[in-house]
Amino acid sequence: MLKQLAINSNTYHGFSLEEAVKGAKDAGFSQIELAAVRDHTSHILPDMSAKQLHEIKKLLQNYGMKCIGISAHSNVMQKEGVANLMESIDLAVEFGCDYITTATGDSHDDSDAIDDHSILAKNLLPVIEKCSALNKMLVLETHGNNFATGENLKSFIKSIPNNENNVRINYDTGNVIFYGNKLPYEDLVASIDYVEFIHLKDKSGPYNEWNFPAIGDGALDFNKIMKALNKAKYKGPISVEIEFTAAGPKNLEEVNNSVKKSFNYLSNLFA
Repeated sequence: MLKQLAINSNTYHGFSLEEAVKGAKDAGFSQIELAAVRDHTSHILPDMSAKQLHEIKKLLQNYGMKCIGISAHSNVMQKEGVANLMESIDLAVEFGCDYITTATGDSHDDSDAIDDHSILAKNLLPVIEKCSALNKMLVLETHGNNFATGENLKSFIKSIPNNENNVRINYDTGNVIFYGNKLPYEDLVASIDYVEFIHLKDKSGPYNEWNFPAIGDGALDFNKIMKALNKAKYKGPISVEIEFTAAGPKNLEEVNNSVKKSFNYLSNLFA
C-alpha cells in the first residue's frame, strides 16, 4: 500500500506549493494531490497561465513528485461551481492524473440541504460526460450536510442516470465523523465497492470539533481501516490530509513534523 500513498497539498493550507512539495518529499512522499480550491487552498487553478502551469510541472519534476489527482472542491449546486469543476478537469489532463475530487456544496461549513438530488445529478451531467470523454474519474467526497457517509454517497451515485463508472466515492475517514457523527469502519465496508479514492484523515475530540491531527495522533483505528481496504483489494490512491485544529498549525515546522510523523506511522503500519 505504500505505493498508493500520497499527500494532499491542502495539508499545507496557508503555505506555498513549493513548501508543500519540499516538506512532503523530505518526509518520504513521492505523490501529491494538488489542491485547486479557489476559496481555500489554491495551489493550482484552471485559470493559471501556461507559464505558471509549466513552473508547477517543473517544481514537481525537480522534487520527483508525481501528481495523482486534482482536489477541485466546487459548489456544484451553483453554475459557477459547475464551470470551475469543468475547467479543473483540464488540469487533470495537463498533469496526467486520473482523478478529480469535489464535494457537492461549499468547501467548508457545507450546511445547505439539497432537497432534490435529481437537480444535483443534472448539474453533474456535463462534468461526468467530460470526464468520460477524457478518461478521468470524478470522485465525490464524504463531506457536508448531504453526503457525510459513504453509504449516502453510494446511494446517490447509483441513482445517477447513465453513469458508466466515471463517478465514484472519495472516502474521507475524518469527515465521516465530523459531518456524519459516524465512525468510518462499518460505513467504509458498506460502500467500499464504490470507493476509488481515499482521504486518509485522523480525528480527535468530540465528533463536531475541527481537530484533524497527524495520522496516528488521533482516535481512529487505522488497523481496522487498512484491513477493510486489504480485504476489498483496494488499489486506488490513499491521500493523507492533515487539517489540524480550527486555529491551524503554529508554523511550517509543525506541518512538516506532522507530515513526517504521518508517513512514518503509515510506513510501519503497511510493513
